[in-house]
Amino acid sequence: MRICILNGSPRLHGNTTELLKPFVEELQKSDAHLDHYTLVQMNVASCKGCYHCQDVSGEYGCYQKDDMHQIAKTIMESDLIVLATPIYIWYCTPELKCVLDRFYGLAKYYRSATGNFVEGKRVAILATHGYDAAYAADPFVIGIQRMCEHYRMRYDGMYSVRDVDDLKSFQTKQAISGAKEFAQYLLNKKS
Repeated sequence: MRICILNGSPRLHGNTTELLKPFVEELQKSDAHLDHYTLVQMNVASCKGCYHCQDVSGEYGCYQKDDMHQIAKTIMESDLIVLATPIYIWYCTPELKCVLDRFYGLAKYYRSATGNFVEGKRVAILATHGYDAAYAADPFVIGIQRMCEHYRMRYDGMYSVRDVDDLKSFQTKQAISGAKEFAQYLLNKKS
């Protein structure tokens, strides 16, 4: 299994990165191949809505020359995409949102090109947030579920932890074991 982790946190040593530690540690115990992108360290421009990618067959096709091409290649080669993000205003961070908007080139629905490079791929969310999970993250979850439906991907669920005491909230036994259990759940879930 190949897993692509997209860390959308704007903070290199923040809550989301802390929650990712036990999650990644558990994944590394398996024979899965991990590709881990820290998006704040990358150059991913916003989608320009120009439709250029929709006229390019057989490849991602975006005319913008940035790090999204590397990310898109990895996504196309992956079985599972993990969206790791803090939830600030009921949605993911701008770093992750730029990547999600640029998924446009991964499925050719709107112009002369055809094909879908992400059909059948699995998507999961690892999130940190301030409010309770349903109130804080439901808008993002609904958005990702709709994205999965549109692109014919499969949504495999979310694990999240609420920030009640800064970094310490993500270092509790419960947070750590939950992250590890979610990793195992994703590893064991049948495609």
